[in-house]
Amino acid sequence: MASSEVYNDLTLHITAEKFYIQPKNGSELLIIDRPSQHITIQKNQGQIPSHSTRKEFCGLLGAINLIAGCYLVIVTQRELVGYVAGHPIWRLVKTELVPYVRSMLHLKPEQQRDNNIYLNMVEHVLSTPFFYFSYTYDITHTIQRLHDINPDFWQQSIVERADPRFVWNNNLLNPFRSVPAKRFCLPLLHGFISINQCVINGNGFTWSIISRRSILRAGTRWFRRGVDRDGNVANFVETEQIVEFQGDRASFVQIRGSIPLFWQQSPDLRYKPPPTLLDIDPNEHHSACLKHLEDTATLYGKQVLVNLVDQKGAEGRLEQAFRDAVTSISYPGVKYEPFDFHAECRKMRWDRLSILIGKH
Repeated sequence: MASSEVYNDLTLHITAEKFYIQPKNGSELLIIDRPSQHITIQKNQGQIPSHSTRKEFCGLLGAINLIAGCYLVIVTQRELVGYVAGHPIWRLVKTELVPYVRSMLHLKPEQQRDNNIYLNMVEHVLSTPFFYFSYTYDITHTIQRLHDINPDFWQQSIVERADPRFVWNNNLLNPFRSVPAKRFCLPLLHGFISINQCVINGNGFTWSIISRRSILRAGTRWFRRGVDRDGNVANFVETEQIVEFQGDRASFVQIRGSIPLFWQQSPDLRYKPPPTLLDIDPNEHHSACLKHLEDTATLYGKQVLVNLVDQKGAEGRLEQAFRDAVTSISYPGVKYEPFDFHAECRKMRWDRLSILIGKH
């Protein structure tokens, strides 16, 4: 097993005072003192007590503090999605939160009720079917970035070199970063992965889609819109299309996100609540937009900003403000391309997308 890989099949040994995490294919032990939450790494020399109870699991996601105290978050069930560059990619199916405390007697009834609510919320989030991970391949980076990266990058563990924008359990893993526990830490991606075996003219190839959702300014539709002052836009997603054929790989990357201005779209009883541009100094809009363009240019290079919103009404005012901001900023390597999707493709005229495609 390479030193950068993450332990996959593990056993949690539980005693009254400690957790012992033992990998099936390693000589290390991760030991957690339950009362103090102190974490150490030791060589396995038979120090696990024979009276400990055992629990098999397949990944350590970290630890979280709730009202009752700290909980260990582990993966107990996974599903194979497929292979990218020969590496297995897994979907998270089931998790378990194991409490450090031995009982809940220290809690008042209302504290116990609230703790159960928070516990159910964490379990509910982790049960959504769109978390993915790999023990041997860094799915937080595109093949393009992995190809161009500094050689020192490969000397780091997967959790160290992962793109923090796309690691959804970063905070959960923090308690384990102060000790050399990197091979125990499993980064979790949120988004969508589809890996397909295809045949064209008798030639077989693998076609994969990986969509990575950013942790920065994440939120549900309507409730999270626009940009923040650091240039992070709501619901930013990086989507990579990968084609693998006879050992060769090609990668095409697109990004999407909310219009990088300060605006909101408060949900109400209407099917489509109108967006509202915040009434602030235009320079503040332009400053945040510039920060966003600078960041994306650094990561992705030249860009075509395709804006598909309506060009009339409330959306039209937002489109005009975005157009004005891009024109005013005049950032090199950035082209703005508005396309009124609903007007151009009404009555299911998807063929009219060729108007947009033909411009580039």
